[in-house]
Amino acid sequence: MRCPKCNYDQPDGEIECLKCGIVFAKYLSIKNQASDKSVVIPRFDLTKEVNHPSSKIYSYLKNLFFYINPEFGTYHLIGRVFVLSAIIVWGLKFIFSSIESNYSGNSFMHLVNLPFHEAGHIFFSIFGRFMTVLGGSLTQCLVPLICLLTFLVKTKDPFAASVSLWWLGESLIDLAPYINDARALKLMLLGGVTGRDVEDYHDWEFILRKLGLLGYDHLTAQAAHMIGSLLMIIAFVWGGSVLLIQYRNRH
Repeated sequence: MRCPKCNYDQPDGEIECLKCGIVFAKYLSIKNQASDKSVVIPRFDLTKEVNHPSSKIYSYLKNLFFYINPEFGTYHLIGRVFVLSAIIVWGLKFIFSSIESNYSGNSFMHLVNLPFHEAGHIFFSIFGRFMTVLGGSLTQCLVPLICLLTFLVKTKDPFAASVSLWWLGESLIDLAPYINDARALKLMLLGGVTGRDVEDYHDWEFILRKLGLLGYDHLTAQAAHMIGSLLMIIAFVWGGSVLLIQYRNRH
């Protein structure tokens, strides 16, 4: 016989190996037991993965920004496609129009923004002269932001929130020509006068002068236009994504 461990040939009937000294019966028993044991693969615990903090955050954000009301049907989808198409076409006009052209100031949306702008001067008047002047532009941007948060958190309507984001971007673009005019003071203001006609009447001339940034009026205006344009583009993508999900989930 041959030893199963060291392969040494020896006479049949031996109990132990004459070379390595193993007990044949014991060695074979241990070897057979080891070969019979199956490999246990750890079970993937889906519960732990789902309950992971990062998974909860992802699920919350997905539900917050892309929630689809199951009651919305095909007619809602068609109507929203028209709305999205309109704000994309109109938004591109705002984005690609120059600040000097004052396209936003001559648009219908300027008439929408104007009451909030003027109301802001009143709301912030309790905080002093500087905040009274800044409050007009601040409120003009705060109103669409409040609408965005309300649609997103309260009514759970991400598409309406994306339209509000478009409005916020438009409000910033609407302010750009006003900011750009801080030194020139040529823009016709409410009341039919310019900043040259009435001292401290031009909001952004007053704001930038008080901040010592009057020489940066063009740069500030360009920044407002760029940020507004970026917010509009995000609104296009966000609104389109919501409608795509709604289309895929339609009954």
